[in-house]
Amino acid sequence: MIPIQLTIEGLYSYQERQKIDFKNLTEAGLFGIFGAVGSGKSSILEAISFALYGETERLNMRDKRAYNMMNLKSNSSYIEFDFINHENKIFRATRDFKRNSKKFDDVKPSSVTFYEKINDKWIPLDHSDSEKIIGLSYANFKRTIIIPQGQFKEFLELGATERTNMMKEIFNLQRFDLQNNVSVLNAKNRSELDQLEGQLKGFEEVNEEQIFVKKEELSVENQKLEAIQIEFKQIREKYEQLKNLKTDFELLKQKKEDFKKLSLEKNDIDILETKTELFDLVYRVFHPLITEQNKLQKEIEFHQKNKEHEATILAETEKQFNSLTEQLTAILPKFQALNQSKIQENDLNLILQMLNFSDEITVLKERTKKGYEKVQQVETNNKLIEKKLTEFTEQTEILKLQKIDSTLLVTVGNWFLENKNLSESLKKQKEKTDLKKAEIETILSELKLNKIDTENFKNYFKTKTDALENQKKELSDKQKQLEIQQKLSHFASELHDGEACPLCGSQEHPNIVVFEDVHFEINELQKRIENLENQKQEIQKKSLEIEKILDRKNIFEEQLKSEEKVLNQIQISIQNHVQNFIWKEFNAENEAEFEQKRLQSFEIEKQIEDLGKTITQEQKNLDKERETLDQYNKALEKFRLDEAKKAEQIKTNEANLKILEWKKYEERTIAEVEESYQKLAKSNLETEENYQNLIKKEKELSPKLAEQKTIVLQLEKRILELEKEISENKNGIQQSLSDQNFTDLVEVQTILLQEINVSETRNKIQQFRIDFETLNNGITELETKLKNSSFNEEQFSEVENQFISKEKEAKTANDSVVKIASEIERLEKEFKKKENLLTELSKLQKRAENLKIMTNLFKGAGFVQYVSSIYLRQLCDHANIRFHRMTRNQLSLQLNENNDFEIVDYLNEGRSRSVKTLSGGQAFQVSLSLALALAESVQSNAKSDKNFFFIDEGFGTQDLESVNVVFETLMSLQKENRIVGIISHVEELKEKIPMSLNISKDEERGSLIEVS
Repeated sequence: MIPIQLTIEGLYSYQERQKIDFKNLTEAGLFGIFGAVGSGKSSILEAISFALYGETERLNMRDKRAYNMMNLKSNSSYIEFDFINHENKIFRATRDFKRNSKKFDDVKPSSVTFYEKINDKWIPLDHSDSEKIIGLSYANFKRTIIIPQGQFKEFLELGATERTNMMKEIFNLQRFDLQNNVSVLNAKNRSELDQLEGQLKGFEEVNEEQIFVKKEELSVENQKLEAIQIEFKQIREKYEQLKNLKTDFELLKQKKEDFKKLSLEKNDIDILETKTELFDLVYRVFHPLITEQNKLQKEIEFHQKNKEHEATILAETEKQFNSLTEQLTAILPKFQALNQSKIQENDLNLILQMLNFSDEITVLKERTKKGYEKVQQVETNNKLIEKKLTEFTEQTEILKLQKIDSTLLVTVGNWFLENKNLSESLKKQKEKTDLKKAEIETILSELKLNKIDTENFKNYFKTKTDALENQKKELSDKQKQLEIQQKLSHFASELHDGEACPLCGSQEHPNIVVFEDVHFEINELQKRIENLENQKQEIQKKSLEIEKILDRKNIFEEQLKSEEKVLNQIQISIQNHVQNFIWKEFNAENEAEFEQKRLQSFEIEKQIEDLGKTITQEQKNLDKERETLDQYNKALEKFRLDEAKKAEQIKTNEANLKILEWKKYEERTIAEVEESYQKLAKSNLETEENYQNLIKKEKELSPKLAEQKTIVLQLEKRILELEKEISENKNGIQQSLSDQNFTDLVEVQTILLQEINVSETRNKIQQFRIDFETLNNGITELETKLKNSSFNEEQFSEVENQFISKEKEAKTANDSVVKIASEIERLEKEFKKKENLLTELSKLQKRAENLKIMTNLFKGAGFVQYVSSIYLRQLCDHANIRFHRMTRNQLSLQLNENNDFEIVDYLNEGRSRSVKTLSGGQAFQVSLSLALALAESVQSNAKSDKNFFFIDEGFGTQDLESVNVVFETLMSLQKENRIVGIISHVEELKEKIPMSLNISKDEERGSLIEVS
């Protein structure tokens, strides 16, 4: 992750909005953040962590985090952080929360939104899971990217389990945890084996002998089918001839009956044809004329009604227009005098302003008098506050001389705390050691009770297993011989003279062997074999149980050695710790006396702090009083200016009066003048609005009146045209009646009422005539065909019965052939499946053996722990490159047998010791080396071009020479394309780092950021 920009507002000591552009800082490779204690340096890192993860080191949810993070002078907080992730994509995280305006300590939960920059546009994401974007949890983000204050040594001091879990997450070591994968494969293979064994039980009777018998049976059935099919063919030909003759005689009879029915319908069809032709003629001539007549009649009725309606509207419009003209004539004189009335309205407005200015001048004079009195009072308060400040400062100096050095108190207090922690650790470690011893004793008692010889039990169980296996083999051989004898007995019983032997093919069998029934003996042997197999499994089960007990014993013994080693290290640490007590003014055996002195010092410090707060408050009060005095003086000056401006405005307004005189209104009240002004303004406004409304209505009505007159004239013209068209239509109808020899229109309408579908009726008539002729010709043809033929029903029935009987016989024979052929095909497929299943069974059994080996290899996540230890050792190697240089090749870091960190001391013959024995400065050096190595490994794993690393540590534990070594180490990271940021107050580092941020804290504005 590479930071781009950070914006903070209303967070901790940051009151005003501050923005950090990291571009120049990251380009420098090494940069710092410097400032006094409490200036807000660490808040920058907390803002980044909170923006990404919603978590901070100082506060959790139980601490009313939102309220305590917000600046007390602010009502809202805002964080905006832009960064580049390991995939070189640009993201933005924003968080904000607001204070309840009615309840000061109620701060509403923050809203969070993540964005991705695509084509220079910020696109909101549908989630706020920063772990997906950055690839690290919050805990590992603190250990590899941004290390908060006080967490620098956390990775060094992690327990083995926590460190392994961390390595699994950071380096994705869970991919080496293959125990579940192997378990799934094993279960799947076992399931497939069970299924195959179950499937093979269904193929026990499928064999080559059974297929051979079925093929012989098929050959016999095929011969039978061929003989039956020859007889069936002859009978079928004779039956088909008689069946066709019967069909022809029946068809002739049916056609004659149908022809008789059609002859009866012929007269009706002729009459229908005459009616249809007459209807068609009348419809074509008269229907269009009658339709046109009805249409014209409806249209003339519609236009007459419309004309009456429009005439009514025209009369109403003329009435409105005449009324409007009268109103305009009445209002015109008043509108012409409107200009003079508006001048008088303007004069009244000016006079009203002048009266208001006069009243305001009176008020300003009174406020000026009171202001002078207030200024004198504030000056007196200033002198009293200055006197108090002098007294409080003198008291603070006296208390400082009585206070013990706080650094000394912290150092001695840490010694007592460490002493207490070591004592508790010694007690807990003794309990752990005793517990392991008890567990080992329990296991030894269990082995002794079962009379187990731990050295020779494997050989004993192997001898018993081999003996059982030999017995099982002898019984299996005997069982196979009996099964062969049983099969030979079966073949012998099936041999008959004249039939071929399935083994040798001979058709003569002079000496058939007779065997006894051995089925009972085979079953007895199978039971004995199964009993031996059960005994073997019981022995193996017992052997495995003993191995597990011994494994537990070995594990507990190893754990006991480890715990005893830790116990010894704790005892040495306690001895060394006691020797480190060098303060003569305190007693190492009397912690209560030290606590009393520390409380007294704290009380003095609290008094100094309270006095400091009082001085600060009094100074603020003094500043506030001075500011108030300045405000009062400015206000007095403003009163004088306002009074002069209003007097000048009165003179200007008087000069602008055109009709009215100021002297006549000078003594009147504002209410009287306001009333006169409002009445006149209202009257002028009403006159102007009424006149304009009447003019507007006149313009609207004038075109509407002309339009209505035009509509009425057009309707009258159209009615005359329609009356002429109706007269012409009537003449046309009379002429057609005369031409077609009809007496009147009623006769024509009667014919049209029939509503005959001409096209459909003509099709019906034509189809009848076709059917009539077709049927007549068909009868003639059949009579000619059957002229010399005759049909015997008895003969046909006899042949038909023979056909049905032989057809059934042929179907039965064919079904038998198909059935046997299908059975042979099924048996061959089943036999092939059986062979494939046996092959697959062999593969799965071999796979089961391999999976058993893999299960033993990966059980208990041992492989993951092994890989984790490799990564940790590589991490140590990388860290030692820098740690050697920092300690001038005196110390190095290594992993012991328990995968815990320890120090190799080359000044003491290369002996190893606990990392807890390091001094504060050495602990810082090894933690820095390890943190840099861890960050380097993590970020190189992400394959990013540049890697970023931020440390919030004071460097105060280092002497000047060590500071130089640390600085050289950090500067060398630039050549490795690393970006490192540090937070410190060490001046030596500030002078050497090329780019830095300076954090200062202003009492009024809060923390401020400057780039230097």
